[in-house]
Amino acid sequence: MTTRVFASPLFLGFDHLEQMLERASKASSDGYPPYNIEQISSSGLRITLAVAGFTMDDLQITQEDNQLVIRGRQNDDSQGRVFLHRGIAARQVQRAFVLAEGIEVKGAWLDNGLLHIDLVRPQPETRVRTIQINRANGSNGHSVGKVRVVDNEAGQDD
Repeated sequence: MTTRVFASPLFLGFDHLEQMLERASKASSDGYPPYNIEQISSSGLRITLAVAGFTMDDLQITQEDNQLVIRGRQNDDSQGRVFLHRGIAARQVQRAFVLAEGIEVKGAWLDNGLLHIDLVRPQPETRVRTIQINRANGSNGHSVGKVRVVDNEAGQDD
């Protein structure tokens, strides 16, 4: 049974947030690969994943809607090698992060076994809108005219 967080009629248009929360809760609870998330500026974030043993060709970063997905697949190069102990296995990794609306991936690089991904969070613009209330025209009490919206930021009518 699913508990709906935004079931109240006062939360109009928040369905996508509920879907993002579901996606985040389904994210792998596996602790591999370990990662850090740090704030590098007022609008910048950096995700760093420990991916020792992976090359750039082994890793893939994709953004699927508002989800950042990092996948890694190592090739098993053990042919012709005799291991007395094999504690480092060639394995696959996948880590997903749910991104807020508007966050952009600025770049990624691999350095000494650490994959760094820089993100930027644009600062929201404050918009104040005044909506004109028209007089009722007609017997049903509804306005028949066009709704006029004044955007105070631009100083023009929409």
